Amino acid sequence: MGPFEIVADDGRTYVPSTPKVCQALALLLTRPNEIVTADSLIQELWGQKPPRSALTTLQTYIYHARRMFVGEELAAAGRTLLATRAPGYVIQVDDSEVDIKIFEQLIARGHSELQDGDPESAVHHLNQALGLWRGPVLSSIPSGDLLAGSIAHLDELRIRALELRIEGQTRLGRQRESIPELRLLVHAYPLNEWFHGQLISALHGSGRRAEALQAYQNLYRILNDELGLEPSPELQRLQREVLNPEPSEVTSLSRVAAPRDARAVAPLWMSSMTG
Repeated sequence: MGPFEIVADDGRTYVPSTPKVCQALALLLTRPNEIVTADSLIQELWGQKPPRSALTTLQTYIYHARRMFVGEELAAAGRTLLATRAPGYVIQVDDSEVDIKIFEQLIARGHSELQDGDPESAVHHLNQALGLWRGPVLSSIPSGDLLAGSIAHLDELRIRALELRIEGQTRLGRQRESIPELRLLVHAYPLNEWFHGQLISALHGSGRRAEALQAYQNLYRILNDELGLEPSPELQRLQREVLNPEPSEVTSLSRVAAPRDARAVAPLWMSSMTG
């Protein structure tokens, strides 16, 4: 997950020299084994004002992509990776050959394991998923409206994976160990109240009450300066718990600003089923 590249069976990495060939292949690979219409590819490559020769040029890009697969020995002899299927094209690959699909499936598995009460396995598979992330998705190629939507989806899915991993670590009693990562996350996503809530709770649960209150004040300032808002009621309640802890109180992360439904991002294949 990162810049666009093709990895051959022997481990060689190859990147097409033509940006629009990369762009077309990237769109096809976000929808493996599904027909992507020629109109969708044209929209991705040229937006709302395609040239008159757009269809012919697209066919040329597909031709060069097929020659590349054969000439660079990126596919086994006799294997058709890129097929014509009316009204467009389909790239024929196993899910295990596309890092996007592996990423989605590992997150779905981790989520399921967490719901089933197996945080150890959940954290293991979420670590595998997040380990695939090598930087901004498809940052090395141009992206039109369709690819931009897929990139935004994957960015949100990564945030969801981070949330789930932190929840799993908390259930395993590793709240203190999560503090360094949470400090990074609140800087990377300063408007994400869930990450701030986890940091405040982790600091409080680790006996670092003053730092927990400072973390709340940092969030209050960010929300007020950027949006004119106050922290959510859940976080305000957490602040009161930090200020006035009960002797037997153990603050639970699961009670603190639980991820809202809007961030419970469905994998791409589920989106296509429901959309």
